Amino acid sequence: MANTPSGKSSGRGQRELRVRVKTAKGRKLSSTLWLERQLNDPYVQRARKEGYRGRAAYKILELDDKYRFLVPGARVVDLGCAPGGWCQVAVERANALGEKSGKKVGRVLGVDLQEVEPIAGAEIHQLDFLSEGADDKVKAWLGGRADVVMSDMAASASGHKGTDHLRIVALCEAAAELAFDVLEPGGTFVAKVLAGGAEAELQAMLKRSFAKVANVKPPASRADSSEKFVVATGFKGRDGQGGDRDRDGDGDD
Repeated sequence: MANTPSGKSSGRGQRELRVRVKTAKGRKLSSTLWLERQLNDPYVQRARKEGYRGRAAYKILELDDKYRFLVPGARVVDLGCAPGGWCQVAVERANALGEKSGKKVGRVLGVDLQEVEPIAGAEIHQLDFLSEGADDKVKAWLGGRADVVMSDMAASASGHKGTDHLRIVALCEAAAELAFDVLEPGGTFVAKVLAGGAEAELQAMLKRSFAKVANVKPPASRADSSEKFVVATGFKGRDGQGGDRDRDGDGDD
């Protein structure tokens, strides 16, 4: 299980130490508050210490601790993978580097609109997953279908809560559509959404296509954030119909 950072220092009665940041000339108050939150966030501190590219790594760690989908040998697709923290976790848990003796060796494929710094054990491609034929490219790169499709994507913030909610739900629905095309039967789909009431259609879509659908807010997700994650397990095919069985991704089956 992933340990939850305590955010406490040793000595002096375990009193918490908080860094205060003064607003510099020319810097907005919002930027100062963001910087202060980052400096005092125990997950940010832990990510630096443990070599992860961001605190988001602990969200997928905590979700996998509970649902166990990143198993050795798993073939994993990470949509919108920048900066790469989720890929780093997937490489470790799917044994993509073959470091776990006697365990199956997995594959980790990351895709993103922007270039991403290389990650040992992961294959990274610059790709718009919304583009035509993206699912075929993913299957070709993987050499078959995926066991897990995951997404921590969020649309650029507009400053309007309702608009942002609709955008991220639409992005999650698009990610689910790709998952339907590339997942193995029994596979898992994990994605970020924002709580807000407009995700009923997404939930219904997932429930038709997966055996179980859970909505989770992992401990690493900030308490003041409206984000949550859907974890859909036991893929049954699009709308529960089984889907095609082109297991090698070459379009011949």
